[in-house]
Amino acid sequence: MTTEPLDRRVVLQSAPNLRDLGGIPVTGGAVRRGELYRSATLAKLAGDDVASFAELDVTTVYDLRTAAERGGEGDLDNVPDTTRVVWLDVLADNAQNAAATGLLLVDPVAFAATVDREAIIGQMEEANRNFVSLPSAIASYRAFFLDLIDADRTGAALFHCTTGKDRTGWAATAFLLLLGASEADILADYLETNVDLAPMTDPILAFVASKGVDPELIRPLLGVRESYLEAALDELRTRFGTIEDYARDGLGLTDEQLAALRERFTQPA
Repeated sequence: MTTEPLDRRVVLQSAPNLRDLGGIPVTGGAVRRGELYRSATLAKLAGDDVASFAELDVTTVYDLRTAAERGGEGDLDNVPDTTRVVWLDVLADNAQNAAATGLLLVDPVAFAATVDREAIIGQMEEANRNFVSLPSAIASYRAFFLDLIDADRTGAALFHCTTGKDRTGWAATAFLLLLGASEADILADYLETNVDLAPMTDPILAFVASKGVDPELIRPLLGVRESYLEAALDELRTRFGTIEDYARDGLGLTDEQLAALRERFTQPA
């Protein structure tokens, strides 16, 4: 395991896009290190990475995937038996959401033959709007925040979807906004996925290219763009107003619970 403190990455070959949210500046200090991680799926965690992951002391994993994404052989997280896995199906009310599209990973060439690049971008922007307003998303993110502040929960926590970029990206964004991080720092963490996910996405792009398909056609689905995050933030502002309004009126969190979140995860300056 290689941990790079400046960029917060935890490099595990079998679990890409894994990083600590700790160290990001927020109101009154920074996010506590070693308390909350984000990643892609842990289903393929293997070899020395299993022991390296255990060193993080992650005792709770929040799985934001759909039932279909978790339903195949070997699709459940390969984590220690002592790790509690909490399933929060963000897209239960819209399983066809572009963020949960499985055909790309199963047969990227067939998928590429059915799509248009600009249409994909539009679908991904709409997918990110869903994370803010879809009833199953609201219920899932509410449960996520309530569990994070549960006084009985000990150890570190980690949240993920399949690639750790969309549903996971919104969970990280909402968390960081509620702690008072700047939108610039949030965007930087959001776009870091394009670098950290490369071990998973580069082979797909290379395979598609080897079949005579322009890899740029599907790149918007494999990564993140600033417009995706802005679509979610626009949905938040339109439907709720501020991040606090979203937390209170959307997720049903109280001011006391929001204060508990900030206290638990903020390392004073």
